[in-house]
Parts: sequence; structure tokens; C-alpha cells
Amino acid sequence: MVNEQMVNDSWDKTFPKSEKVDHKKVTFHNRFGITLVADYYAPKDAQGQLPAIAVSGPFGAVKEQSSGLYAQHMAELGFIAIAFDPSYTGESSGEPRRMASPDLNTEDFLAAVDYLSTLPEVDAERIGIIGICGWGGMAVNAAALDPRIKATVAVTMYDMSKVSREGYFGSTDSKEARMEQRRAMAAQRTEDYKNGTYKRAGGVIDPLPEDAPWFVKDYHAYYKCPRGYHARSGNSTDGWNVIGCQSFMNMPLLSYANEIETPVLLIHGEKAHSRYFSEYAFEKMTGSHVEGVSTKIGNKELYIIPGASHVDLYDDVAGVIPYEYIAEFFWTR
Repeated sequence: MVNEQMVNDSWDKTFPKSEKVDHKKVTFHNRFGITLVADYYAPKDAQGQLPAIAVSGPFGAVKEQSSGLYAQHMAELGFIAIAFDPSYTGESSGEPRRMASPDLNTEDFLAAVDYLSTLPEVDAERIGIIGICGWGGMAVNAAALDPRIKATVAVTMYDMSKVSREGYFGSTDSKEARMEQRRAMAAQRTEDYKNGTYKRAGGVIDPLPEDAPWFVKDYHAYYKCPRGYHARSGNSTDGWNVIGCQSFMNMPLLSYANEIETPVLLIHGEKAHSRYFSEYAFEKMTGSHVEGVSTKIGNKELYIIPGASHVDLYDDVAGVIPYEYIAEFFWTR
């Protein structure tokens, strides 16, 4: 059963509806039996089989935010595109709410490929995925698992496993710091079990302290303001469960990134605090370290957008998202 509110076709996105595409709600299931709800976008008057793209992210967002915007733009450019809510979030099923897992959330992408592969209007040999922010790491992991994914784009990527075990910029990258975090989560699990409920970690902080880091101000400007707020978004409201991301600490997402044979495009803003995650992923895939510059090695590309912040790649406010470049990347695969 889907959750949080009845699923319907009403337009409740954070972006305007395009008159160039058709839209509807669809559902599919993953191998854990969870029903995923997606927004389906297709070019108006589409004919024949088209390439398809599944989109998800950012981590803690819903399909009515960034992923839906990307999917709609991709449909305008000639793709069948779906933006889906991951398991345990948004309109998708799964109890308790707001839980995450590197295995389960990678599986969500594979289930989206299952679904797209069976549609008569989709060319099953031209299916790609887009992962935004924390779902960028899941997208790369999915590409390492499933050769049906012919091309992968990770936008303003976070590696949730790396940041979970090391903190930002390695600030908690020690055995002692990790053990402290493990003890805190273990204690929270006991407390949650006693109470019969899961404590939420809180979404983006609000009201915003004057001394908040600039990237927190960046998040606030999106998730807590009319620009990007959505009532089903954990980042806009009360966040993940405190223990919701526990398993990321021990399961590095990019372990087999170097074995991805299909093309991967990593897009990041030059000024994004998170840029190092894409640089790290590029190094994992190619063995080459680069910093702050666009580069391409074989069929792996790191594309740095001058002057752009992390959240600039969430929506069209800054006008820097390279939709046509992404479309060209997929079209030529």
C-alpha cells in the first residue's frame, strides 16, 4: 500500500507543468515487494520506441522537486522519463517511513529499469538513469550492478556511504569517531524500540541561524522556501529517522565503480561544497585524480559548471543545469 496521502494525478510539483509533454502517475514494484510511485513524462504525440530515463534524488527529497523537473525536461528533449519516490519515502510504500539503505535504494533504480524495459514505447537498449545529490551515489552503484543501464548521469553527487563513515571533508574519519556514532545509533535503536516509534533527525534547520554554514543556507533557500518546499519532502519537514541511514556506514557504495563499462557523466558545480564527491567517484572509475576541472577519460566524464553551487543544480533558478548536454550524452549511447 502506498503511503502519506492518496496518490492522484493532480499537479503538486515545485515547478510549472510543461505543455510540451504528457504526464501521468504510474506504479511499479521492486524485488522487496515495495510499491514505488513515479511521475511519468513523455513528449506529446510521441511515436515509435524512444530512449528512456529514470530519475531520483536528492537524498531526502521527493519526485515533485528536482527529480521531476529533470524528468520533465528530458521528456521535452525526446525521452520517456520517470521520476520516482524511493522506498519508504514520498508516495511510495514501505513502513516505517523515512528509512534508507544502500542496497534497497540501489534496487529502486534497478526496479525502475525493470519497469521501463517492459513498456512498448521504450527502446530497452537505450535506458539510462539520473541520480541527483545522494541518489548520484546510488546511480553509480546501480550502473556497476546492471548492464541494462546503458548510460548514467550523477548530478551534484553525494556518496552517502563516504559522508556517513567519514563526515564532511573527512572531519570524522577515525575509528574513534565512527565508534562514537555507532554507540549513539545503538542507543537510539533501543530507545526507539521501547517507544514504538522512530525519532526523526529533523530536516533542513529552520529558522536559519545567522552563523549557519553557507551550504546550509543554500539548502534552506531551496527546501524551506516556496522555491522548493514540499510537504512530503523529509528535507523540507522533519527529516530521516535518526537511525534511518545507519547501514551506509559499513557499505561503501563505489566499491566496484571501476568495473562500470557503460558511459558515466558526473556533473558538479565549481563552487559546490560537495564537489569532492564527484571528483572521488571519477577517480574511483578511472584511477585519475582531478580537482575543479572538466575532464574526460574514455567514456567517463567529469563536467564542472563554473561558479555553480550545490543547489544551483536542483532547479532552474540559476539557469545552469545543462539539460541539452545531458540529452546529447544519452542520445549518443
